[in-house]
Amino acid sequence: MSQFRDRIGALADRAAADRAAFDPPADPPDEERALGYLRDGVGDVVACYVDARTGDLVGLDREEMALLERALNDWLELYARCHGRRIDAEFTAREIADLVVDTRDLVDAAQLLTGVPPRETVK
Repeated sequence: MSQFRDRIGALADRAAADRAAFDPPADPPDEERALGYLRDGVGDVVACYVDARTGDLVGLDREEMALLERALNDWLELYARCHGRRIDAEFTAREIADLVVDTRDLVDAAQLLTGVPPRETVK
């Protein structure tokens, strides 16, 4: 158990509550709500993961990682549903954190992982 246990538990609880309360948009996409799930959900997961992996390199135990990644995937699935798409997200915190570092953009990172919304083809 790490010092991040309570923080991770709170993220997992918030993600579960968001999932339970979710009502799909009548006319997708609902960009504002999708961005909220990224900013206030996925972004918080990335921040927690990065905080745990930097500095003293705190090791998260298996249960903490499972809770963190369940929260991440819940929010990514809700993000996709705001765009009218259903996905079965099975991403790791490391995958999203690496993409955020590479792209410097949470929306781009989420799009690259989920394929939502589809990238436009340049002609």
